[in-house]
Amino acid sequence: MTEFDDAYPSEPSSLKEFWLRELPYLLILALTLGGVAYISMSRQPLVGYWEFMALVIAVVCIAAGWSSAGEGAGRWRLIWTQALHWGAFLVAMNLVLLPSVQAIADTDTTSLTILLLLALGAFIAGVHIGSWRMCANGVVMALCVPAIAWLDQSALFIALVVIALAGIGFAFLWWRREKRVDAI
Repeated sequence: MTEFDDAYPSEPSSLKEFWLRELPYLLILALTLGGVAYISMSRQPLVGYWEFMALVIAVVCIAAGWSSAGEGAGRWRLIWTQALHWGAFLVAMNLVLLPSVQAIADTDTTSLTILLLLALGAFIAGVHIGSWRMCANGVVMALCVPAIAWLDQSALFIALVVIALAGIGFAFLWWRREKRVDAI
């Protein structure tokens, strides 16, 4: 039985078991969003960080597929397929960093390309091990790519909207305070 089949278990589990089961996927998501936030703020590539993330995701994929891999040969097959899968994605990530590629790509493009490769790797690994959670992480990572691009293009607009909303909020609070003072 794969994780796809086990999406809605028949017997209820405790809250602690639920969080322990979801923790690796939430950790991947949190680390990905942290990396995305860092890229957006610093405008620096995080190549080593994304390579580390690829290794973390590989370990989580092996752990997620372990119980459904069977015994002996099935588990070795899982380990080797995940090692080859993530090795190929690490090679692709490093190809993006070659000097000949960097000559035509800027820092933002490099970061987004590496994140997109990581997202694709996570999604495909989720398909291979039958983990909808890993597939969902891959989709979230992929959606972060256009989100980063939009945030970079819209930073001034977002800042103006936030300032305007804060100004309106402060004006409203000041007006309410003045209204209460007049009522006394």
